[in-house]
Amino acid sequence: MKKSLIALAVLATAGVASAQSSVTLFGIVDATLQHVSNSGGTSVTRLTNSGYNSSRLGFRGTEDLGGGMSASFWLEAGLANDDGQGAPTNSNNQASGAGAAVAGRQGLTFNRRSTVSLAGGWGEVRLGRDYTPQFWNLTVFDPFGTNGAGTTQTLNSIITGVTAVRASNTIGYFLPGNLGGFYGQLQTYRGENPSGAVTSSDGNGNGLRVGFANGPFNVALAVSKTKYAAGDVKQNNIGGEWNFGMAKLQAHYAKDTNGTLDGKGWLIGALVPVGAGEIRAAYSRYRTDLAGNPTSKKLALGYVHNLSKRTALYATYARVKNSGGAAASAVPGAATGPAVNDSSTGYDFGIRHSF
Repeated sequence: MKKSLIALAVLATAGVASAQSSVTLFGIVDATLQHVSNSGGTSVTRLTNSGYNSSRLGFRGTEDLGGGMSASFWLEAGLANDDGQGAPTNSNNQASGAGAAVAGRQGLTFNRRSTVSLAGGWGEVRLGRDYTPQFWNLTVFDPFGTNGAGTTQTLNSIITGVTAVRASNTIGYFLPGNLGGFYGQLQTYRGENPSGAVTSSDGNGNGLRVGFANGPFNVALAVSKTKYAAGDVKQNNIGGEWNFGMAKLQAHYAKDTNGTLDGKGWLIGALVPVGAGEIRAAYSRYRTDLAGNPTSKKLALGYVHNLSKRTALYATYARVKNSGGAAASAVPGAATGPAVNDSSTGYDFGIRHSF
């Protein structure tokens, strides 16, 4: 009897597997020994995560529908592997939809991405929580990939709030990949508030990104707007890179608005391959139009050594100089930050393993 039940279970599993073209478990575990010290005297040393790549656990799958069409899903959760916790998310692109203040208290969430999509020769339609078009230029054209102590100040100091990186309740369209180097993404997202209130449109937004990549050259422009009764948010940027072989130069410029507050920033950086490793360098700046024009300037230097295709060791140094009333830390999310106009120095030493 037991053998029959086992056989039936195996056949059922095989039937499910054959109906699905592919299902993949994937992830990254990135552990970082990090130190930050501020000119005012405060400092902290901690074991944290995501100094090189963001730690994550995910599941993705694709089914071939025939005729060049396919259906797919992608579920990806952020992890804090230094203490085993998950990561919070946001349900409606507003402060009211934020997850637990302390990551992990709400359990595992697919906060990084949770989408289902349909694709063909005409492109891809994607539904769910996803990266916003306005975020891509900040991370693609940052030598540090918006991770760890080296993260560009155009993201560390950004004023655009909840939808700066991701949005929930999105409907997105991606151009097909056979347009001679042209690529693009159009996205709309909803705050899902009932009609009739002054805040009924809060969290509703749209974003657009278009780019061109050919050989060593890549450039892209992104524009977006998210509605709030307290004042609309606009996040617009342009970025590019040129691969010279011996080095890859990257740069981006950002102009943001949150109600009556404006912010502007830029980055210039480089990636230099050295044997089995890579040198990373960037200088970035962000400034707002508050009284005194608070400004943060950041210099970041780092090195990554690849032990294999999946495992790397890395080290990063970063220093932020604040003026005009700014108080940015050299390390995103540090437990202790500098006082107004203080400088801040941060270090990352870590290991990244992907699977």
